[in-house]
Amino acid sequence: MSIGEMLAATVPMARTLNLEFLETSPEKAVVALPDQSGFHNHVGGPHAGAMFTLGESASGAIVLAAFGDQLARAVPLAVGAEITYKKLAMGAVTATATLGRPATEVVAQLDAGERPEFPVTVEIRRGDGAVTGEMTVVWTLRPNG
Repeated sequence: MSIGEMLAATVPMARTLNLEFLETSPEKAVVALPDQSGFHNHVGGPHAGAMFTLGESASGAIVLAAFGDQLARAVPLAVGAEITYKKLAMGAVTATATLGRPATEVVAQLDAGERPEFPVTVEIRRGDGAVTGEMTVVWTLRPNG
């Protein structure tokens, strides 16, 4: 099962929004939110809550891609998020997530018995390439037990 399929199967909100997981690697995750009138705002574009969920889902996809081999000993959890809406989004939008710290540093903290925190940055773009939103989600790997 791919990371996108796993997220769609285990995260009902990702399924509800019909998110499309286009790329999921430890270097980058790209997730699309199709244009759906049921998730529009008052000006006819994607609702801010839908864009937040899109960005958070992209951040979760890269976390799973980068740290999936650590799931036996730690649970990834989002601990905070901030989003800025830059331009009006219309139509389908795509979120691209990247890790804000090298995965090796995060795993080294986990190896040292710490609970690492790390940012994931996300850009949300509309079809013409314009950045409509920027987001940072702070994640942790909470050790099991």
